[in-house]
Amino acid sequence: MKKKRTAGTISWKEAYALNKRALCLWLRECPAPFLSAGLYSAITALGPYLTIYFSARLLDELAGAKGQGRMLRWVVLLLAAEAVVSLLRALSFRWKEAQSSTIYYRGEERLSRKILTMDFAAAEDTDTSDLLGRIQQRENWTGWGMGMVYVFFQSFLEEAFRMLGAGALTVSLFCLPVPREAGFLTFLNNPLCILGLTVITVGIAVLASYLGTLAQMRLLRHDESMKMGNRNYFFCMSLFREEKRALDMRIYRQDVFGTEKVRQTADIDGGFTSSMAKDAKGKMGVLYAFSAAVSKSLMWAVYLFVCLKALGGAFGLGSVTQYIGAITAFSGGLSGMLRVLGAMKVNSDTLKMTFAFLDIPNEMYQGSLTVEKRSDRKYEVEFRDVSFKYPHTDCYALKNISLKFRVGERLAVVGQNGSGKTTFIKLLCRLYDPTEGEILLNGINIRKYNYREYLSIFSVVFQDFQLLAMELGKNVAAGDRADRRWGLLVSDRNKRPGRMEGNGRETEGDYDREKAAECLEKAGLSQWLSARPGGLDTILYKDLDEKGVQISGGEAQKIAIARSLYRDAPFMILDEPTAALDPVAEYEIYTRLNEIVGDKTAVYISHRLSSCRFCDEIIVFHEGSIVQRGSHERLLAEGEGKYKELWNAQAQYYVREQKKRRQKGS
Repeated sequence: MKKKRTAGTISWKEAYALNKRALCLWLRECPAPFLSAGLYSAITALGPYLTIYFSARLLDELAGAKGQGRMLRWVVLLLAAEAVVSLLRALSFRWKEAQSSTIYYRGEERLSRKILTMDFAAAEDTDTSDLLGRIQQRENWTGWGMGMVYVFFQSFLEEAFRMLGAGALTVSLFCLPVPREAGFLTFLNNPLCILGLTVITVGIAVLASYLGTLAQMRLLRHDESMKMGNRNYFFCMSLFREEKRALDMRIYRQDVFGTEKVRQTADIDGGFTSSMAKDAKGKMGVLYAFSAAVSKSLMWAVYLFVCLKALGGAFGLGSVTQYIGAITAFSGGLSGMLRVLGAMKVNSDTLKMTFAFLDIPNEMYQGSLTVEKRSDRKYEVEFRDVSFKYPHTDCYALKNISLKFRVGERLAVVGQNGSGKTTFIKLLCRLYDPTEGEILLNGINIRKYNYREYLSIFSVVFQDFQLLAMELGKNVAAGDRADRRWGLLVSDRNKRPGRMEGNGRETEGDYDREKAAECLEKAGLSQWLSARPGGLDTILYKDLDEKGVQISGGEAQKIAIARSLYRDAPFMILDEPTAALDPVAEYEIYTRLNEIVGDKTAVYISHRLSSCRFCDEIIVFHEGSIVQRGSHERLLAEGEGKYKELWNAQAQYYVREQKKRRQKGS
């Protein structure tokens, strides 16, 4: 059995490289939070030493000459220092807090940007999703990951400044000798005493931080169990909160199952039976306790050395408080710095996973040829002996597919589940490249075209499409800004928000409102839109706005169709475009098919074979191959073909549907 890699197996050299890379990445992407954290750390660490210094001088004056003028001066300086430090600390704290609030969202944006820009094949890979899940699990569980680099940066600087300030106040302790008349106490002037105190200070700091690091490293032993625990917890939370589960939760009392799971996962009953809970009561807890105890054991040596030297007459009473506070702070700073270094090493395991995710290469060739922007839409796509196997599988999802799309053709793709229909669309949209064969656009292999430009010639309504909880108009024009950003639109390339176009249309909010309304009308939502006081500004769903409207599945599907029309691409691909519509609405969509699609080439994937009658040609897939091709009438006349088999299986439904239409017409 292969032994799992933990933070303990990562060398210090590798840990340094990982943390350096993470810090450089943060400083390149958003330096402001780190600048504010550095300033706040310096003020927080160094500020108290002004108070210690002025307080020591005041105590010296009280124990000595007690000159009122000098005492007043020290009091004023002490109060002024306190006021200035407090003001600077408060201002830097507010700046730091404002800047640090963006760290989490920047990190999430980085991961999201990566998953959305990597090759689709890599994004769909189970190894990728498992790696991303582990990264997020670590972040949710312990906070480890890229975000901790910011915490370590601030803590390390704070401890370093603390040591710097403490060192400055401690130098005179070793420079001021005990007078000879102090007798045996003059042994404190021996360099060996100074060396001994230094060894004790550094040794205790190192030991305390080492024990703390060992305790932190034991957390990684429970990574797998906590991963499953967190997944169970968040799974159950989704059971409680997701609207789509609400009906099943109530009918089948799934809340009972969910509640039991949450109580077990969160250990609400206090049994502390998890492996981590047992470790916290055992070795891990003991290590943390010893770390805290060892760090406090320095005090006896500090008090002994400083007090004996003061007793010998090396300095006054005020300096005693200065030196004890400074040495204690120095030791605490050193111990804290070493703890931060140890925590950085522990965190390196998560950084390693994060960079493994961010470094997933894009292997798909992006191409460089420009896709010709043809106003006549004379595009032709050809599959030439195309075969395809998904990664990590030996079975062909498609085998020896050869066909051409004629310009303006309405093409239907049908077949049973698993026959290869969706894979065919993924290859057409170049989400994957063929394993064998080639796909041509106007006679040129699509791999040679600029990838983004090639995608821009397709409008797709996927079966599991997604709408956003935002304005209706912006949902319809969702891809407009991105396409314009990459210079991919033909007619709309020069649009700017909030101005009149040459055709007299107003483009407000970065999209053409009239065009959006026309697309919604073509999709069959004109009456629904006119009934909404907000019109195109109507917010969909209530996720982000309580004034949002809940829409039915059929309404959502029509909005998705309108979105594909708005893009005005030469190819339209509709994956079960009427699956959520009732038969009447479906019939309305297909009878207006030519008006909706216009001069575009349309490809339909459908399980409802009644929709195929509206198409020029039907392609029947079975077990990854094309087994039939032709019009609806021709395929039914071919005898016992696959299409007729599927048609007969649904014939009873079509008869009932036709009766309803006749009754409605009468």
